[in-house]
Parts: sequence; structure tokens; C-alpha cells
Amino acid sequence: MLAKYITAVLAGTALLATVASAQTPTATTDRANPAAASDSTFHGDWRASKLVGLSVYNDNNESIGSINDLLTDKSGNIKAVVIGVGGFLGMGSHLVAISFDKIKFVNEPVAYSGAANGPNAPPARPPSSTTTGAANTAAPSAMANTTKPNPWYPDHAVFNATKDSLTAMPEFTYSTE
Repeated sequence: MLAKYITAVLAGTALLATVASAQTPTATTDRANPAAASDSTFHGDWRASKLVGLSVYNDNNESIGSINDLLTDKSGNIKAVVIGVGGFLGMGSHLVAISFDKIKFVNEPVAYSGAANGPNAPPARPPSSTTTGAANTAAPSAMANTTKPNPWYPDHAVFNATKDSLTAMPEFTYSTE
């Protein structure tokens, strides 16, 4: 009696293993599928998930907000960018929708325009030729310009407006229809 149960279990296991192996795709099937694409196909394209949260600056390198969302048509083409202006950590921000073609994406970091570069700033000292003190005495803007841009997303976006002009625009709300 025990031999019958063992035989039945072995036969069932063999049948399940055959069905499972028949469902795994082979490498030649994947290569023949034109819809499958490798990451090298998309070289130079950006990840949409990395565009959300991207800082937005105006032409004067002043931060005016960040990208909260991307609006697409039914074909998947990006039509508008929703920018959050003001607020703190995303709370209380004023949302505005800007046409995607009005936004410019930049790969290079924003040039530092702090108080050290103002009209009343003291003249910059030349770097010391000695090695005493900190080993790296370069200014933050010089260090930022030496970083390599990420190929999968830009550093920031540019839209020529001020925070005040954006908050004066009608607020964008998501339609429930």
C-alpha cells in the first residue's frame, strides 16, 4: 500500500515539473520579441520618476519651487509639469501647471550665487600654495561644477518666472471627472 502512494507522489511530481519547465521562457524567445528592449536602447533618455521632485529655478538662479507631477495625454506624451511653489516640505504649496515645452532642463549644477558673490562681498583670496590647514580649500561652486551629470535625469529645471508670479497664477487642482 505504501508503495502505491510513493509511486503516485513520484508520478505527480514528475508531471508538475514538466508543466513548470514548459512555462519558463527561453533566451531565444526573449531576443525574438521586438517589444523587449535593453537599457542600451534608451541611452540619453530620462527617468520620469526622477523628474518628480526636481528643483526648478528661474533665469537668475533663484529657486522657485519643485516639480510635483507630470501630466501626460493618453498616448503617454508629457503635456504639462505641475510645480509646487512655496510651502514647507510639500505642505501648503501652491500648485501650478506649466506647459512642458516652456520648461528647460539643465544637466549642469546651478551656479552658486550666495552672499560671497554679492556686490559688497570681499574680494576672493587666491588659493594658498602651502598644504597647511584643510586639504580642500575650493569654493562650493567650484566643487559643484566638477561633478559628472547623471545620464538618467537632469540636475534641475528652469522656468523664467518669480515665486510671486507663480503664486499669482490660478492654482492647479486635479479633476475628479
